Amino acid sequence: MQPKLSVENLYKVFGNDASRALALLREGKGKREILEATGATVGVQDVSFQVDEGEIFVVMGLSGSGKSTLVRMLNGLIPPTAGRVLIDGEDVAAADTARLRGIRREKIAMVFQHFALFPHWTIAENVAYGLKVRGMPESARRERALAVLGQVGLEPWADSMPSDLSGGMQQRVGLARGLAADPDILLMDEPFGALDPLIRRDMQAELLDLQKTLRKTIVFITHDLNEAILLGNRIAIMKDGCVVQIGTAQEIVTAPADDYVAAFVADIDRGRVFTADDVSSEPITIQLRDTPVREALRLMEKHGSQALYVMDGKRVAGVVTYRDLAACEMDASTPSPTIRSTLITDYPTASTDTQLSALYGPAGSGLPIAVTDDNDRLVAVVEPNAVLSHLSGEAETDSPDGQSAEQKEGADVQPR
Repeated sequence: MQPKLSVENLYKVFGNDASRALALLREGKGKREILEATGATVGVQDVSFQVDEGEIFVVMGLSGSGKSTLVRMLNGLIPPTAGRVLIDGEDVAAADTARLRGIRREKIAMVFQHFALFPHWTIAENVAYGLKVRGMPESARRERALAVLGQVGLEPWADSMPSDLSGGMQQRVGLARGLAADPDILLMDEPFGALDPLIRRDMQAELLDLQKTLRKTIVFITHDLNEAILLGNRIAIMKDGCVVQIGTAQEIVTAPADDYVAAFVADIDRGRVFTADDVSSEPITIQLRDTPVREALRLMEKHGSQALYVMDGKRVAGVVTYRDLAACEMDASTPSPTIRSTLITDYPTASTDTQLSALYGPAGSGLPIAVTDDNDRLVAVVEPNAVLSHLSGEAETDSPDGQSAEQKEGADVQPR
């Protein structure tokens, strides 16, 4: 399937001698050498990536990395020196003024860090501004503005003035204005950067909630790695105008491309990066019925497991541990014990997208955490040691056969 947005070998050089600077770049010269030789400044250098429809693609970098220049080339606000920007296969960089205006009306909208609301217009009028420029009738503009204000929770403030709203509410107006034209692609340039931390977190959560229903293609610019990890399906990290790595949060944290990326992710909260799905394994189960304790013990010994889940048909009945079963088998007062006698029905659970940080407490029970789907069916388990090793970063060194060191060691250990 064709990507919604495709960037191919994009360059931007600022200055009067851009052609010579570009030639020097392609010869391998550095930004400082080019500045000294030509007086030209390299903003973006040979950037390529693709964004699929419905994806949140985050571009992250420090100040001066080129991320804001890059996002402005995506909608033609800044013309590239070389390269192509394709939206649905159409090259934005090659479009004439009239067609570029049409692309901005029909396919792409931008939300900036600074709200830039008209102070003497109502909230609804601010949201409908782009529709007014389009020539949409007033009644239709009003209806559309109210609809998108409802999506961001601001419909009651439709006839208020911007000065009546908090900073976070004003940023939601900016988001609503971007959504009003129903663009295919939403460009967001540090949209939450001016907000205080609590409001910023609220806006991040609100954007994710909106995305569940809107499924927009979003290119989100930020300098905050935690924000990038929270929002991005994939992340591109920029330095000195170049993209140094593209990947999911998990890929970037576990396999940084170079020392620059490694320094970025060194102090990241791994509990927010990984989920239960990242550390889960196939569950070992046994049916409840009148299953003898000895049968369950043999199954545990075969798999080197300290516990296993007991199923009553397709439903989880509980969990049994090797220690409890062994004690039960040694109890002479029960000649033919079954697993029902040691069944633990209060066991930890999680969904596949539960963050690892939320599993630290349940892992303390010592029981494998049951990973269940929307119908409460058991789909996987998370062993307590898998949670701890991932949080500490010890689970990334895999053996050639794909097993982590912990998995390989555990495979040779029989319960005692």
